[in-house]
Amino acid sequence: MGSLLTDYGYYLRMERAMSPNTVASYCSDIEKFLSWLDAAPDKVQPDNILDYLSARGHLSERSQSRMLSALRSFFNWMLVEGYMDENPCDKVDMPKLGVYLPSVLSVEEVAAIIESVKRTDWMGLRDMAILEVLYGCGLRVSEAVGLRISGLYLDEGFIRVIGKGNKERLVPLGAMACGSIRNYLDVRPAPADSVSDDILFLNRFGKSFSRVSMFKLVKKQALLAGVTKEISPHTFRHSFATHLVENGADLRVVQEMLGHESITTTEIYTHIET
Repeated sequence: MGSLLTDYGYYLRMERAMSPNTVASYCSDIEKFLSWLDAAPDKVQPDNILDYLSARGHLSERSQSRMLSALRSFFNWMLVEGYMDENPCDKVDMPKLGVYLPSVLSVEEVAAIIESVKRTDWMGLRDMAILEVLYGCGLRVSEAVGLRISGLYLDEGFIRVIGKGNKERLVPLGAMACGSIRNYLDVRPAPADSVSDDILFLNRFGKSFSRVSMFKLVKKQALLAGVTKEISPHTFRHSFATHLVENGADLRVVQEMLGHESITTTEIYTHIET
């Protein structure tokens, strides 16, 4: 099993160009299924998959759908590699999902969270810049963590972002976000090593600010601002897109800014506005 998962993970990384987080998530789902399975992977039948999903009936339909997507991808790979003759997932229907409406902040709540940051030291200026970029550019948390100084074009008003699948896009940068980044760069500490030299957001040890730290930052500032909604860095992304749509932005433009492959994903923000 270990050898199969290693090869499959390599395929996801190198041939599908999936992000490390997606690869880890897919491999984790496959490992759980194969550990539960009382048979060799190439002997899996549709009933085995249905029994497995049934045994995890406590999971939401969205979680089951993600799990089934991982299994379908794995068995497609086994099919291509010649380990089996057909994909057992082809005879298993995907759970029907309703329209998922993410939590969104109002413009006033976003402003309150950003204003709650104390800008008395370099870390406060960094936190201010992070929040301005999360909202002002609609970045995923992994994209914000991975921002590089060499990808900043502050005079021109845009940044270069590396998104899912290592796809590059250019995102406009507003005056407030641009100003916050300049203020932070003026006091940014020396990086701990050459690896961190080009990383924009550093932690107190001079290394890259982590995803976990970004989640904690958002929750802390929301609490200080008196915002009681359950939020994460991704809530700023949802709010950014929703506010654009509310103010008449073209859906195709929003799609490009968010880095969505399909316009269908972006259309969720028209439902939120409605």
